[in-house]
Amino acid sequence: MNRLDNKIALITGGANGQGAAEAELFIDAGAKVVITDVNSEAGEATAARLGENCAFLQHDVSSQDDWARVVDAVVDLHGRIDVLVNNAGIFRVLGLADTDLGTWEQTVAINQTGVFLGMKAVAPVMQANRAGSIINISSIAGLAASKAHAYCATKWAVRGMTKAAAVELGPSNIRVNSIHPGYIETPMLDAFGVPRQELVAKIPFGRTAEVIEVAKVVLFVASDDAGYCTGHEFVVDGAIKA
Repeated sequence: MNRLDNKIALITGGANGQGAAEAELFIDAGAKVVITDVNSEAGEATAARLGENCAFLQHDVSSQDDWARVVDAVVDLHGRIDVLVNNAGIFRVLGLADTDLGTWEQTVAINQTGVFLGMKAVAPVMQANRAGSIINISSIAGLAASKAHAYCATKWAVRGMTKAAAVELGPSNIRVNSIHPGYIETPMLDAFGVPRQELVAKIPFGRTAEVIEVAKVVLFVASDDAGYCTGHEFVVDGAIKA
C-alpha cells in the first residue's frame, strides 16, 4: 500500500469528514500529511489522532496571505509539496431566488477562490521540482444542474479551472484533476433537510457512499499510478449522473 511513499501532501478542510479520511488513507499509503482547516480544535484533534506523520495548520482558504503562510510552513517543514488536495468547501441548499449576495460571495470565496489561490500558491513549489499532483474536490453539482445555486456555480467553476491549470502546468509535469462525489455520508447531507431514504432513492447503486470510497479515488489520482491522468473528472456517484 506504499503508493505515496515519501510524498508530502497538503489537504485543506482536513479536520473532519472527507478531508480527514483522505489524510488517514494517505498516511497509511506512506505519505507525510499537513491538514488545514478553519476549525483549529478539530484540526488539532485529528492531527493528534493520526500521529507523527500528520501536522495541522489553521487556514482560511479564501485568504491569499493564509495560503502563502501555509505553503511556506509546509516547505519549511518538509522541503516540498508533492500533492495538494483542495478539499475545503461549504454547501448551502438555496435556489437562485433565495441566494443573497452575502451567501453567494462567501460560497465563491471558499469553494472557488480558495481553489484558485491554492493552485497558484503551490504551483511554483511544484514547478521547481518538476512534479506534482493537484486534486480539486468538485461535485456532481459540477457536472449537472443543482438546486443549490451558488454551490453548483462554484463546482462548475472548479471543473473548468482544473482543466485550464492542467494545460498550463502540464509542461512542468504537474497533473491537475477534479473529483466529483455524489451523495457521501458526511454532515453536508443534512443540509438537504430530507430523510436519507429520499436521497438514496435517487441513486442507482442503492446507497450513499462512505468517505473512504472517495478517499480511495483521491489516493489513486494522487499516486504515480495515475501518472498520465490530467485535466479530467473522476466521478464517485453510484451512477447518479450516468
